[in-house]
Amino acid sequence: MRMMLRATMDTQKANELVKRGEVADILKSVIDRLNPEATYFAGNQGRRSCVLVFDMEDSAQLPAICEPLFQHMGADITIEPCMNLEDLQRGLAASQGNR
Repeated sequence: MRMMLRATMDTQKANELVKRGEVADILKSVIDRLNPEATYFAGNQGRRSCVLVFDMEDSAQLPAICEPLFQHMGADITIEPCMNLEDLQRGLAASQGNR
């Protein structure tokens, strides 16, 4: 299932990781594990954040996905199902048959 993960990093922890040159390695390991179809980095209410859209086959993957961001970056994480335009169109077409 296509999922969207939003992670907003704790500023203090992320600052330390940046100073030690470790933030890129941590993010790369998460990205390599997830192989996301889209990855974005931005500020969110004055804090570093990222958004990753990826396929999750089993909810048992959640700890492996989230723990590095929790433990290393003190991240606040939101993860939820999402759709692209094709998914939405398929879903709308299927809902028309349920009227």
